[in-house]
Order: sequence, then structure tokens, then C-alpha cells
Amino acid sequence: MTAFTSCNPATGEVVFTRPAWPADELPRRLAALKAAQRGWARLAPQARAEKLLVLADRLEAAREALAERVTLEVGKRTAECLAEIDKSVQLTRYYAQLAPELLAAKSIATQASASEVAFEPLGLVLAVMPWNYPVWQVLRFAVPALASGNACLVKPAPSVPLSTGLLLEVVRDAGLDVFDVAWIDHEEVEDAVRGADAVAFTGSTGTGRVIASLAGRHIKKTVLELGGSNPFIVLEDADLDAAAQEACHSRFRDAGQSCNAAKRLIVVPEIADAFIERFVAEAKKIRLGQPTDPAASLGPLARADLREKLHAQVLDALDNGAERLLGGAVPDGPGFFYPATVLDHVTSACRVYHEEAFGPVASILRARDEADAVRLANDTPFGLGAAIYTGDVERGWTLARQIEAGSVFINRHTSSDLRLPFGGVKASGYGRELSEFGLYEFVNVKTYWQK
Repeated sequence: MTAFTSCNPATGEVVFTRPAWPADELPRRLAALKAAQRGWARLAPQARAEKLLVLADRLEAAREALAERVTLEVGKRTAECLAEIDKSVQLTRYYAQLAPELLAAKSIATQASASEVAFEPLGLVLAVMPWNYPVWQVLRFAVPALASGNACLVKPAPSVPLSTGLLLEVVRDAGLDVFDVAWIDHEEVEDAVRGADAVAFTGSTGTGRVIASLAGRHIKKTVLELGGSNPFIVLEDADLDAAAQEACHSRFRDAGQSCNAAKRLIVVPEIADAFIERFVAEAKKIRLGQPTDPAASLGPLARADLREKLHAQVLDALDNGAERLLGGAVPDGPGFFYPATVLDHVTSACRVYHEEAFGPVASILRARDEADAVRLANDTPFGLGAAIYTGDVERGWTLARQIEAGSVFINRHTSSDLRLPFGGVKASGYGRELSEFGLYEFVNVKTYWQK
């Protein structure tokens, strides 16, 4: 039986452990959620929305307590964790306002005397969730699913039991009995998939393949939000100061442990050296320190094995011709800290060219020209997001349409907006979260026709 274990990334000390459920608990919880979902689905969308507004208030009241637990388990800076909770509150209120209108049945004129399309819940949705945003990513999936009349069962990452446990308490305090946490081993995930009506997964591409395979075996609808290695293209007419500042923020926020961060900085020859000089100067301002220290701007990585993998990628790049401009050394002392690192002259011989670097490592790729910049941007298994910096907006739009990604930002770093769909293509997954498109992922779009 696998334990769920909290380890403080700033010290390396285990602070909490809880066991997985016994084997007979999962079927009981699945049955309870399905029974609760039937009553929840009978509520009007407006009534469900009012319940979600209560949840938003409870989340807001627990803001500091939730952020404290995320900092303790994930190692993110306190300010970053508070921002995660605040965005989760905004998300909940956004769907509470939006869902009743979007879930209303739509009449469509046909040869029938009456025909319409309704948006009905699928039933019970299982979510297998990661550790890096243990509140936001759970609610990003759960809130629209709940608004649509579904019940939600969350299988959390093994390293965030404290954050997940408190989130469950907050949801229960809001009076929602259609949300539960599955404290199960990896070996029981297929049983949970079999018992659910749909599956959401956020995490690595490798694990996503496993989840998709299990869901396919049992014919369950899935949404996968997987890894990313976002390109950040800087053209010769870009505002280099702004581009350098935004690239630094995007790459090093949340200790670089974000799927949607800029990871590959692609520069054209005319401005390559000038941009790199500015970017390194910005990166040198970053202060590595305790996540609870307001003066620190970079906390530790979440686990020891993550640091080991990241450092191995850096060493591989150096062995294959990359140049270290900053960082790249494991610091002495406790915890899983890693400095802001910048690698220049990264090529396809390097692992970081092909793999996601999940930590504070920026890879600089030098393009021959604009067309080569687009080629480099697309020469990756991933397709989550991309950014293009240029002084010519029309040029930016032209290039954006050539990028293979779920989103392209022009003169801004990639991020998620509640009002816009979020998701990727290629090995970054399929399906969408957020916006109206995320709301419709876990509904039965049902046709009614009357002669």
C-alpha cells in the first residue's frame, strides 16, 4: 500500500504521511458519489451555480491556509501560492456566472415541430492530478464539471496530501457532497477509470499515454493536459527590454515548474546577442531562497528526483556543445534548490531540445532567420503554447498561424485566461479547459427531436 507523503522541498524533511485507502474503500466511494450526482444533476444550473458561489467564498476565507500548505509541500513562494488560490476563486465565480446561460438548451430550426440541443452531465468524472498546482489544477477541472451537473473524484499526486486534504475540507464546508478525493495506489487507477464516466488528466506525457490507454480500454471520454516546451520567439524588430523581462518571468516563475512556461528562447541573428545580454542580466537579478522569504524570487524544486533529472539535462547539454551563461550547478545545503540557469547554443543534439525541462533552465536556440525560427518552434514533440515578440503585429499574426500549438501569444508570455480555452496539440494532449469550451468537455451534447 503506497503512502501519500509530504516532504518540505526547502529542507528535504518529511512532514506528513497518510496511507492509501484499503482495497474495499474505492467501490464504496464511487457508489456514494454516483448516488449524490443523481440529485445534483436534477438541480437547475442556477441552483448549482449558487452552490459554487458558496465554494468561492469558502476558498477565499481559506486563502492563507491553503497557500501555506502548498508552499510547504510544493516549495513555491508564498506570493505564487496566494496567486494560485486567488485565481481559483476567480475561476469558481466565473463559471458560477457563466454556466447557467451556456447550459441552457438551444432550439434549432429543422423540419421537426420541435428540435433542440441540451447539455446534460456525463455522470462521474475522475481526475488524476499533478503536484505543481494542487488547488488550481484540481478546480480548473472540477468547477466546470460540477457546474455541468457531474460529480468529481480526484486522485491527487502522492506528494500533496496536506494541500489536497484541506481543499477537500473547504469543498465539504461549502456543502458539496459530489466531490471527493481518492486516496488510492497507482495500481487502483484502472478500477477508478472503470467506475467513472469520463477522465481528466494533467501531468507528464508519459503518464498521459497510460491514462489514455486505460480510458480507451473502457471507452471513457478523456481530456489530457500534458507537458509543454513552449517556444519564445524574439524577432529583430521586437522591444528587447520588454521581451527579456517577460521571458525571464515566464521561464523562472514557480521555479520553472509550469507546463505553460517559456522554455525554448528562439532568437534571430540580428538581435541574438543583444537580447541574450538583456535576458541574462534579468536572470542575474533572481534570488534563490526560502519560499517563505518575501525577498526570494526563486524557491526550490518540489522533489530531489526532479532536481536530479533537470541537472542531468543541463550536463547533457553542456556535453553536446551548449554554453552555460548562468547557473547550472547544484548548490550545497538542504532542500532541493537549483539556480536560475541559462544555456546558449542549444541544438538538436541536446536532450533539452527535445524534452521538457521542468525547472529553472532556459535554453537559447539561435535561428538562421524568421522561417528557421518557426521551424525550430515546431521541431518539438509538444504543442501547448508559444510566444512571438515583434514590432509588427501583422507579421506576428502571420507567424502565429504557422505555429503548431494550442495557443500563441503575440508580445506577451504564455499564460491561461479564464475566458479563453486552454490545452494543446501533439504530445501536449487534447481537449480544452477553461472558457465555454472547457464547460462543454464533460457534457452529453444531446439532441431532442419531435415530429
